[in-house]
Amino acid sequence: MRSDTSGMRMEFNRITEADVRSIRQIVGDGAVLEDPAAVAPYGRDETEDLAFMPEVVVIPENVEQVSALLHYCQERRIPVTPRGAGTGLSGAALPVYGGVLLSMKRFNRILDIDLDNLQATAEPGVITQHLIDAAAAQGLYYPVDPSSKGSCFLGGNVAHGSGGPRVVKYGTIRQYVLNLEVVLPGGEVIWTGANTLKYASGYDLTQLMIGSEGTLAVITKIVVRLVPLPAHQVVLLASFKTNEMACAAVSAVFRAGLTPSALEFMERRGMDWVREYNDLPLELSADQQAFLLIELDGDNMDLLYADCERLNTVLEAAGCADVLLADTAAQKEELWRIRRTMPESVKSNSVYKEEDTVVPRAALPSLISGIKEIGRTYGFDSVCYGHAGDGNLHVNIIRGNMSEAAWKEKLPAGIAEVFRLTVSLGGTISGEHGIGWVQKTYMPLRYGDIHMNLLRGIKKAFDPHGILNPGKIFDDAAGTAQQ
Repeated sequence: MRSDTSGMRMEFNRITEADVRSIRQIVGDGAVLEDPAAVAPYGRDETEDLAFMPEVVVIPENVEQVSALLHYCQERRIPVTPRGAGTGLSGAALPVYGGVLLSMKRFNRILDIDLDNLQATAEPGVITQHLIDAAAAQGLYYPVDPSSKGSCFLGGNVAHGSGGPRVVKYGTIRQYVLNLEVVLPGGEVIWTGANTLKYASGYDLTQLMIGSEGTLAVITKIVVRLVPLPAHQVVLLASFKTNEMACAAVSAVFRAGLTPSALEFMERRGMDWVREYNDLPLELSADQQAFLLIELDGDNMDLLYADCERLNTVLEAAGCADVLLADTAAQKEELWRIRRTMPESVKSNSVYKEEDTVVPRAALPSLISGIKEIGRTYGFDSVCYGHAGDGNLHVNIIRGNMSEAAWKEKLPAGIAEVFRLTVSLGGTISGEHGIGWVQKTYMPLRYGDIHMNLLRGIKKAFDPHGILNPGKIFDDAAGTAQQ
């Protein structure tokens, strides 16, 4: 028996041969993987070096199969971990209690693009970029574009409340999901809302599902709002002498009445690693120590250029050292490639631990200076970058020359200090990566007992037997997860 608690004690059963036979009857022989070599890739995601192996991997292809599978697993008290593309950074898709790993990769169809209502209906296994491209072919825009948009699934985006660089103008995925078809842990199938722009009909279950990390239900259809595709984009790279100056300029841009479609922060060390990783011929001077990648979009180039002039004035007043304007589509793509490949570049250089902080925009200078000070105290370095336009800073803690013992002993306390600082500045412990397995111990730094008990109560109402994605979000001690 294995146990997990989310405010209640749960007992889970190991999967027997009889269970496997029953599951095969539900989804078909080809949709069940047992061979260790076939199962192994599903025990990892992009969260550092964690690995938790499922007992079986099940790959259904329709909602009826998901419904029957969940009903069976609830009756047998078998844990089920839903999984999208495995690009997550919080360990939320790792089967920490074994059981069934429920892969949604066969749910990969865009079912409808409604041109009259500016909506799209898609399955959760659709790659995010595919929906962006399909909408663009119709002159429409789906602006939710996390860095992994070329590989991540829509269902994972919904489950984590994903954002990306264009949140600053267009909003997070919460502003785009209108309705969801979901399967509850007992197998019941419901729609959470309505395909309408307004919803004031009781509790909003759609919003509750967004960011729930597969702990409440399994998403099988997604209805999203689309907007008209902007005709033009202008991309600039502004450099500054210090991180604090660059971060202070972010708030100044918005105070001037400008709303970029993206505003990204990158520090010099990250830029240097990207240049090395991608062999980019980008020359930087000693004064260029921090950078803002800024995109403006719209339908009128004259207005965009006027905004660029206003933006230049704001940046100069904030101490900007230099502004590079991308003149061609290739140059725009090159600047965006710097930002999008920064996580890979950092990962290629050192053992690291990535944290996902978010604060009010004006607190960014204090956040980044505080992070550097905490690093000096605990002996680690860091490379920071992220969606500065909405206050979301990704903190990559670098092991560098730290001994393995110091890394293991000092890192948890250092991370806790980073989150205490974040909370003290009015922020919280995740802007878009989610809580999952790796961040749950830090939840009490932000939320008290009343808040956490309300969350546990919601979990219990949806999943009374605790079978869906156990061990995530709540740091309850009774579990016996095996790594």
